[in-house]
Amino acid sequence: MDYTERAKQIFKEEIAEFVKLADSIDESFTAAVEMIYACEGQLVVMGIGKTGIIGHKMAASFASTGTESIFVNAAEAVHGDLGMINSKDVILLVSNSGSTNEILNVINPLRNIGCKLIAMTGNPQSPLAKECDLTLSVHVDKEACPLGLAPTTSTTAALLMGDALMVCLMEKRHFKAENFAVYHPGGALGRKLLGRVEQYMTRYVPRVRVSTTFRELVHEMSDKHLGMTMVFEDGGDVYSAPCLGIITDGDLRRAIQKYDDLHITAGDIMTPSYKHIAKDALLSDALAIMDKYDITTLAVTERPDTTDIIGIISIHHIINFN
Repeated sequence: MDYTERAKQIFKEEIAEFVKLADSIDESFTAAVEMIYACEGQLVVMGIGKTGIIGHKMAASFASTGTESIFVNAAEAVHGDLGMINSKDVILLVSNSGSTNEILNVINPLRNIGCKLIAMTGNPQSPLAKECDLTLSVHVDKEACPLGLAPTTSTTAALLMGDALMVCLMEKRHFKAENFAVYHPGGALGRKLLGRVEQYMTRYVPRVRVSTTFRELVHEMSDKHLGMTMVFEDGGDVYSAPCLGIITDGDLRRAIQKYDDLHITAGDIMTPSYKHIAKDALLSDALAIMDKYDITTLAVTERPDTTDIIGIISIHHIINFN
């Protein structure tokens, strides 16, 4: 057997099922996002067996992206683990068949506690679906397993639905990279964002005078490869002259659209105000400022109370892991 071709076939079969699943998503998904977002407690993911493994991943992903979440094994729930749950929690019950006894056995106890219940199941007509407040269908027509027995396509479908919930909740919470750093201090991005601006900035600052011609400032910006330049006062040493503003690639494009004659100077198109940050600030702070003002670069100063520019920190310095 050509296992390379067989693997490709399996991929294609599963992807075809996921395309159908995506097309079937309806308003129940939006309702689930809103219910979880409004939750005053935690999102408790429950499952057992293979779906329990998927549930573990879901809970971990939710918890690391701003949605307080834990996983509880459904079989263990009725033997004391229900003590971790209270009436403010939302419960996500994951079961492909929707008729697994261990899952069904927790429904009445959870109702007695006062929780809201969301079913994620491959059978929207199942007993589980009928007992829950909302149902997210992860129905697939067939498994990739040739016997139709081993959970394959169905577990991946549940994983995809969990990812979709997670991403939508991230966006609704406006969860940013600086938040990610708090939850992932041991990860590459987390470690980086908890570093200092001085570690990643460039001291190679693009500099032009206020009287610099359009052509000259384009050359300066092109040479420094930062998509911007700082604009300094005429006269004296450019490295000690006061900084008057900033010019970005966007300013260049707007100038080309605005002026028929490009015999203009840096002073004609610069933005007088510019954002800056001290060299000992956290990268997460720099990223927060960039996000707030929708910019990609910051001037770096020696201290928060000074305006002498010693470097530039760019979004590319922050997210480039090479």
